[in-house]
Amino acid sequence: MVLKVGLLVVFFAVMVCVGVYARKTATDVNGFVLGGRAVGPWLTAFAYGTSYFSAVIFVGYAGQFGWKFGIASTWIGIGNAVIGSLLAWVILGRRTRVLTHKLDSSTMPDYFGKRFNSNGLKVFASLIIFIFLIPYTASLYNGLSRLFNMAFSVDYTVCVIAMAVLTGIYVILGGYMATAINDFIQGIIMLIGIVAVIGAVLNLHGGLMGSLIELANYSDAATPNGEVPGVFASFLGPDPFSLLCVVILTSLGTWGLPQMVQKFYAIKSEKAVKIGTIISTAFAIIVAGGCYFLGGFGRLAADAVDVNPDTGAVIFDSVIPSMLKGLPDILIAVVVILVLSASMSTLSSLVLTSSSTLTLDFIKGSIVKDLKEKKQMIIMRLFVVVFIVISAVIAIVQYKSSVTFIAQLMGISWGALAGAFLAPFLYSLYWKKTTAASAWVSFIFGACFMTLNMLNTLGILKLPFFAGNLASPINCGAFTMIAGLIIVPVVSLITKKPDDKEIDNMFEVFDEQVTVKRRTALSQNEDEN
Repeated sequence: MVLKVGLLVVFFAVMVCVGVYARKTATDVNGFVLGGRAVGPWLTAFAYGTSYFSAVIFVGYAGQFGWKFGIASTWIGIGNAVIGSLLAWVILGRRTRVLTHKLDSSTMPDYFGKRFNSNGLKVFASLIIFIFLIPYTASLYNGLSRLFNMAFSVDYTVCVIAMAVLTGIYVILGGYMATAINDFIQGIIMLIGIVAVIGAVLNLHGGLMGSLIELANYSDAATPNGEVPGVFASFLGPDPFSLLCVVILTSLGTWGLPQMVQKFYAIKSEKAVKIGTIISTAFAIIVAGGCYFLGGFGRLAADAVDVNPDTGAVIFDSVIPSMLKGLPDILIAVVVILVLSASMSTLSSLVLTSSSTLTLDFIKGSIVKDLKEKKQMIIMRLFVVVFIVISAVIAIVQYKSSVTFIAQLMGISWGALAGAFLAPFLYSLYWKKTTAASAWVSFIFGACFMTLNMLNTLGILKLPFFAGNLASPINCGAFTMIAGLIIVPVVSLITKKPDDKEIDNMFEVFDEQVTVKRRTALSQNEDEN
């Protein structure tokens, strides 16, 4: 216990010291929100990765989908690395940095407002972000609480308050740069921790091959061994369609999440984008691939997993903590720091995104016409506190409600945000004819469709459309994103086109020609001397 507490004290002290150190970069709005647009590739790549993977992944998704799909859940981690990291950086990274710099936009709503010349779009986007980031933030606390209960027997409320206060301190002090530096430190911890934990857990069952054999021999009432032998150790698992939906939601979804896309706004240079692509992809392969690979062996801890006393159903959020109970104290401490790192990095990204969005896109210009920069800074820091308090209260209330699975909360949040923003953001970066009307339709469809799904999940409404596969927030979120990719081009083709002159002026930044000197002029024809 002394070792565990000692590591936590050191970890918290480092986080706060980084916040104090980064204060000098957070003296104006640009510095507080984007780090002065001068963040290097390593910090940006780790900030992207640690914002991507949190306790929601390690505890919620790895536990739930490892239990459902077995070792095939590793495909989710591979999808996160290839689609959610590599392709996201290649397709979005450079163009996002270039166009947002041209438009002088600091947030995703601000980008939409300037790209489509619509203040209404900017305000509506900021409201969607504030509303649907809250359930995601609440899910971060929930995942962390189970590990703290396992390691320290600490009350859930204490976990929530401690994490909220410490995250708020370094975000308020140092803004984006403090978040980025801490993300780098936390990312190193995650990389080391996940490798050590996987090795230790598999060693409990005879190593990799011994664990795979034991998993192949596993059977329960739902999946008898004689009917589907070795299904949990198979290539695609027992439910390939649902597995595909999870891959789409957790991989393609990052393309439309404001807290993820905003990392590209702040990166320093084009060279940094290329380096960051490699680093971010490697980080995702190790962390996401490792988390889901570990979760795939969850049924080996079936005897220790918690179940609902009323229904007998497995409580998926307890799967990963149950797998870790037999580990030495030093590894338990590493796991706690690992998940704490992942959760605090994601929480800091979410609160910074939400506070900057509400201040710069909702209050400034819409409610207060002439808002001085000093007041903007005060309001953003105030909203950091407000957002953390609201999400912490909801996390505590949610802990006792019917929505008990972390994955449900994340699915609702990601489905709404990515369903609303992914398609108009992607098309608007590449296609000049993307219209404001198509963005409106995508915003309304994504937000409303996932709201109806949430009400159906909570039992407030019973809608026949959400029966079957679409009853799951995961599947519904994936459907919403794919639908948006169809809706935006169709609506754009039948609605009023944007002004050609304005759009050409925006996109000319991609067509600039650069003249360079060359040391030696070579002849064009072989016969020339």
